[in-house]
Amino acid sequence: QVQLVESGGGLVQAGGSLRLSCVASGSISLNDMGWYRQAPGKQRELVATITVTGGRNYGDSVKGRFTISRDNAKNTVYLQMNSMKPEDTAVYYCNAASWPTPTWGQGTQVTVSS
Repeated sequence: QVQLVESGGGLVQAGGSLRLSCVASGSISLNDMGWYRQAPGKQRELVATITVTGGRNYGDSVKGRFTISRDNAKNTVYLQMNSMKPEDTAVYYCNAASWPTPTWGQGTQVTVSS
C-alpha cells in the first residue's frame, strides 16, 4: 500500500555532496527505514538504516561520510552524502521495513565523476 519515491540523484564531482530524499505515500512513523545501493554487476548493499527511534547504522564504506535522517511529519527519509567518491556511483534505493514484506522505491541514479 505504501509507496516510496526517491529523488535528488544526479551527477556530482568527487569530493562533492548530494542529498537524497525518499517520500512515502503514507506514514512511516512505525517503520524502520533504510537506503541501499546497487552498482552495475554488483549485488545490492546496505548504505544506511534508521530505526523508528532514530538509531542509525551505516555500511563500512560510507561511515563518516553519509548521514541518514528522517522526518516523520513529512513522511520522508533523507540521505546526506558528503565527500563522495567514484565508488559511490550506483542506483540508490529507499526501503521501508513494512509488514508483511518490505517496500522498495524505484531508485535514483547517483554518478560521481573523478
